[in-house]
Amino acid sequence: MPLLGVRELKKSYVTRVLFEGISFEVNEGDHIGFVGVNGCGKSTLFRILLGLESRDEGDIYLPSSTVIGSMEQKVSNENCSLYDYTLSVFSELMDIELELERIAEAIAASGNADEKTLERQQRLHDRYYDKDGATYRARTRSTLLGLGFTEAELERSISSFSGGQKNKAQLARLLLSDANLLLLDEPTNHLDVSSIEWLEGFLSAYRGSFIVISHDRYFLDRVTNRTMELKDRRLYISQGNYSRHIELRSTARELEMRQYLRTQKEIRRIEGIVEQQRRWGQAHNFITAASKQKQADRLKETLVAPERDSASIHFHFEAKEVGGNDVLVARSLGKAFDGKRIFSGADMLIKKGEKVFLLGDNGCGKTTLLNIIAGRLRASEGSFYLGAHVESAYYEQTFSGLDPNTTVLREVWDKYYTTISHKDICNALAAFLFRGDDVNKPIGTLSGGELARVQLLKLMLTKANLLLLDEPTNHLDIASREALETALDEYNGTMLIVTHDRYLVNRLADRILRMTPNGLEEYIGGYDDYLEAVSAKQKEDSGTEKAVSKNALDYRERKERQSAINRAKGELERCEKAIAAKEEELEKLNSELASPAIASDYKKAGELSEKADALQRELDALYKKWEEAGDRLASLSEE
Repeated sequence: MPLLGVRELKKSYVTRVLFEGISFEVNEGDHIGFVGVNGCGKSTLFRILLGLESRDEGDIYLPSSTVIGSMEQKVSNENCSLYDYTLSVFSELMDIELELERIAEAIAASGNADEKTLERQQRLHDRYYDKDGATYRARTRSTLLGLGFTEAELERSISSFSGGQKNKAQLARLLLSDANLLLLDEPTNHLDVSSIEWLEGFLSAYRGSFIVISHDRYFLDRVTNRTMELKDRRLYISQGNYSRHIELRSTARELEMRQYLRTQKEIRRIEGIVEQQRRWGQAHNFITAASKQKQADRLKETLVAPERDSASIHFHFEAKEVGGNDVLVARSLGKAFDGKRIFSGADMLIKKGEKVFLLGDNGCGKTTLLNIIAGRLRASEGSFYLGAHVESAYYEQTFSGLDPNTTVLREVWDKYYTTISHKDICNALAAFLFRGDDVNKPIGTLSGGELARVQLLKLMLTKANLLLLDEPTNHLDIASREALETALDEYNGTMLIVTHDRYLVNRLADRILRMTPNGLEEYIGGYDDYLEAVSAKQKEDSGTEKAVSKNALDYRERKERQSAINRAKGELERCEKAIAAKEEELEKLNSELASPAIASDYKKAGELSEKADALQRELDALYKKWEEAGDRLASLSEE
């Protein structure tokens, strides 16, 4: 029996329809990922399911056996400890314990007990053990530790924690509750990677059902078995995780488009018959025309426009100068605040064109290290230098560099008006989805996603050849994250990135530097390679694996070679796409040149010939680049 049923739900605000006609069911064991661009209505749907907001149309079926759990809007500032605050979710069990104690004391005082008292004692015992009363304290402790709290923090007052830590405490209460259907809205916010991995393990093994809103694709792939996407007011549902959903939607869009075009063609054919019959003007022709028009009208009623691509940001990062081979060199860097050491012994050498990711637990000093390299903080020990002709640009996740009292247009214009025209700045803003009156919005009124777009645009316009990025995908929806990934993949400069986005790391990383209190540990490849290396190291340290053969390639060398192969493959694919696009453009130009109208227009033919020659030169250069990438890939593959 379904835990939740939704039929033909609609919600709108004034003239804007968020969604309409959406229907779905949640069954026992469903682990559902809920995705969609920011502002499409995902959180609104959650509020409707919780009864916190009304719906315009539709029905919600909620059986009496379904208990929905969700995070509260606000955490109490009471003075109880974090442990007691979380433990209070088991108030029923604690009440049973107190009642059992009272019964035991009464029996001990009187020396005997009547049958009614014994029966009540047995019922309470059964209820207690049915609800796993023997383990609830241990489960509470392990959940809090799993989410990244320390033993010492368990006794701290809940009111003393930050907003992010309070949200983690709420999440702990929710995960421990009796709810059999969880509604989780961005549960990985404020969690570091180790806490996210713990949450993944918990949710993967969770016996109940949940719907989780998230932009973390790696997380969604690990914990979900169904996917719902809210797009263009409609709901699309797939069996499988996020990656499988993308594959299925791509195939479905193709089929929808073909059906749509076939139906349109059939409508035009029928309406042509209608027009013909009316021209003939006989009585039986009018009867045929009326019949055919009804047929066309029925087809129009069934005609559904295919899913449209949502507006997305168009990124293009380009370094104006390549710079030297050694881009960043650091030796024994360390930092302490007020005598408290954050990290020390950080050594790194980053080469031209590398995409390096800096990982580590929250508070280990990753952002501090980026601020030192960006020249915003001074190191307590050690030194670093940037290579010849290296110019860095810094993306900070706090947006403190943006002026809340100015407008979007002025924020960009004031920095770049001497080098970029007003028209080009407006075009760049439009590419980042600031169009029309949006450019006059005050910075102080923007959402997190809008602030991220302004920050990224300013970064793009610097044309720096070293990007220092601190959590660049925070606040971005999945479509914008994917656009950013593509832009960073095509960027011709060097990058050092701090992130919790493991999908981004897997797609782009040449190397990973894991930050520890005593320095940086290096791993070659993406996030999955990093996990494999850590696992292998743990097995080796525990003595459960034999030493690797002396004749085997060194792990670092193998991973470096694989990374080089991946880069060569990427370059080859990019060249092939560019060649295909240029060839198509050249073919169109040649077709125009071959037309009689152009052949008789000397001036136009000359212009088109010049364009064709320029395109051919670009094609020749691309072919040369493609051959070089192919040779490089073949050489690496043979080694």
